[in-house]
Amino acid sequence: MRSMLAATLMLAAATGANAQMTAPQVPGTRPKPVQTVPVRPPAVQTASETADAMAQAERLSLQSDLAWVGEYNGAITGDVSERMVNAIKEYQKKKGGKPTGVLNPQERAALAETARRKQDGVGWKIVTEMTSGARLGIPSKLVPQQATDANGSKWTSPTGTVQVLLSRRKEANPSTAKLADAEKKEPTGRKVDYTVVKPDFFVLSGLQGLKKFYVRGTFKGDEVRVMTILYDQAMENTVEPVVIAMSSAFNAFPSTPVAGPPPRKNVEYGTGLVVSEDGAILADRLVTDSCLAITIAGFGSADRLAEDREHDLALLHIYGARGLKPLSLASGAAKTSVDVVGIADPQSQGGGAGVSSVKGALAPVTSSDSALAPPPAVGFSGGPAIDADGKFAGVALLKPAIVAGPATAVPASQAVMVSAETARDFLKANGVTANGTSADAKAAVVRVICVRK
Repeated sequence: MRSMLAATLMLAAATGANAQMTAPQVPGTRPKPVQTVPVRPPAVQTASETADAMAQAERLSLQSDLAWVGEYNGAITGDVSERMVNAIKEYQKKKGGKPTGVLNPQERAALAETARRKQDGVGWKIVTEMTSGARLGIPSKLVPQQATDANGSKWTSPTGTVQVLLSRRKEANPSTAKLADAEKKEPTGRKVDYTVVKPDFFVLSGLQGLKKFYVRGTFKGDEVRVMTILYDQAMENTVEPVVIAMSSAFNAFPSTPVAGPPPRKNVEYGTGLVVSEDGAILADRLVTDSCLAITIAGFGSADRLAEDREHDLALLHIYGARGLKPLSLASGAAKTSVDVVGIADPQSQGGGAGVSSVKGALAPVTSSDSALAPPPAVGFSGGPAIDADGKFAGVALLKPAIVAGPATAVPASQAVMVSAETARDFLKANGVTANGTSADAKAAVVRVICVRK
């Protein structure tokens, strides 16, 4: 009985609905067929379309963050791809969310924070390689040791488990295909498992002995620049996300090229600052690097006792010297301009050794460094910077400013000033008591001469 009643009600409802949708029929005529229009559901935007609608900068940031958390292993180009969407879905699944391929604001914020912590954990920063002006990302906590010569720079971990090399050389009529073939064969024993050769760059990866390697190289004119990353297989989980970021950050020939200081010479001149009566001298680490002999003009040989690779400071010492007038390292408030005191390269002053000073403007770059413009003459590197009150403001170094930020950042100057506080901390850490009382910076500087092979 109930089923019959329900069927009747359903039939009545259907009949009533049809009566509302059709016009009354004239007796004796056949009803016209009812025309129905399909109702389309609202358009649903795909994950790829959502990503396409983002600004290019946001897509780049998203790919970079996904790479840092180990979900994305493609080139960070900002281009939307199935690989990028799948990486988002994998990230969402691992976080217990619905794998839609589109991050909600909370998910995006969490991803950015995780990536930032990963970057901080390895000390990620964008640097300018001083001999070439090339820009690259360096995990400074993984590879804190740096050495530079005329052919490029090398960053290494204390035990050699991770190494980063930026090499430069001249080669007649290079092409990426020729360069890739040469890199496959050198050093002997490389086993390449991945190769990409494009007209403007090439990439190789594989095994080199017991280490994994990644190579990215390019050329401009007859100059070849190659970045090589070597790391122990046990470091794979830590290093591989960094390798992706380094590959994308590598800019061998910036569109606004910044040439570094001249390549290291067989005989190089710098300025040293006397900081103690017993012969301690503060100098430029790079000027005094790889020297067969270091001489302080007018005093004789010097030993290099310590170095600060992060800030490029070196501690020299001369023995038995008399009549030294160490500068007082007491400093005042931060200033926007300084006088840099130094001794120019003898070729710039007809072989002379006269002390002079030049003015420079400061612009903060990091908490310890300021960009210095214009850069002083060659030979001034290592000289003291003196503020408007005549007090020690820091040490002037001839090198591009190092910036922590996007790969597009451009160093502000070809010279920096390392702060007075950083210089004092370096000396204190190496047991030097800066007991200078002189306010005469010109009397406290000496010429530093490095002789290399």
